[in-house]
Amino acid sequence: MPSFNQSIIHPAVFFLTGIPGLEISHAWIAIPFCFLYAIALSGNGMILFVIITESSLHEPMYYFLSMLSFTDLGLTLSTLITVLGIFWFNAREISFDACTGQMFFIHGFTFMESSVLLAMAFDRFVAICNPLRYATILTNSWIIRAGFAIVIRGTTALVPLLLLLKRLSFCQSHVLYHSYCFHPDVMKLSCTDTKINSAFGLAIVISTAGIDSVLILLSYVLIIRSVLSIASPEEQKKAFSTCVSHISAVAIFYIPMISLSLMHRFGKHAPPYVHTLIADVYLLIPPVMNPIIYSVKTKQICKAVLKVFLSKRI
Repeated sequence: MPSFNQSIIHPAVFFLTGIPGLEISHAWIAIPFCFLYAIALSGNGMILFVIITESSLHEPMYYFLSMLSFTDLGLTLSTLITVLGIFWFNAREISFDACTGQMFFIHGFTFMESSVLLAMAFDRFVAICNPLRYATILTNSWIIRAGFAIVIRGTTALVPLLLLLKRLSFCQSHVLYHSYCFHPDVMKLSCTDTKINSAFGLAIVISTAGIDSVLILLSYVLIIRSVLSIASPEEQKKAFSTCVSHISAVAIFYIPMISLSLMHRFGKHAPPYVHTLIADVYLLIPPVMNPIIYSVKTKQICKAVLKVFLSKRI
């Protein structure tokens, strides 16, 4: 009979989970998910296309919006195969290496999106609080450097995190509780000490999304202070209207993230399907809603999208 140490193995595969208790309806549940994925891919693809092709949109604000659409596309593609594979073909198995690869892209694009939202907040801050220096501060070279910094910041910290995950052993269940590989979910299955992994993971979240959220909040405090100093109510309304789209994007990014974190920490007694649905909402809602928000609330984007559709029709 093998000893306990011999039973500690690195899993060849993990098993992903669809929506517990509703397995018989997975084929039907796949329909709205397909619809959401189609909106996310086509919407963000369209935003990228119009910003690249329309010279009138070659401005800092829209360059940052193109970065947001790029990260949303990456986030969508990172989960599409496993989520729809479960619903359509009951393809629940995923190898350990494929699982760590998916985690790298999911968490990497998530942290990048947080950084892009911070860059967009800085853009609004400069445009409203220091408009005369806007063109000299947000130059093309500065935006390119910011783009590289966003990518490096979003990916470098994940490499040691995933290497730490590889040192863990898994001797119990290999069933994950999401439709994709999520770091806290995988870590819970380990039968070895995960304190270092937990501490390092928490440090990454605080140093990225945590700091970003505080700086975004600070930028809007300064923006509100600057706008309220404007005498004309019309000018105040105009200044605030330029921030509506970004505030909406920040809300739909951070609220699901906070909800998922609270569910992992305090929702142990909640039904299993609640965990899965919140996890899917956390990654799907921002890519679906961002192109809709910016197409509706930003006149220049709306006009550019309509121009593309009308030119194709003609």
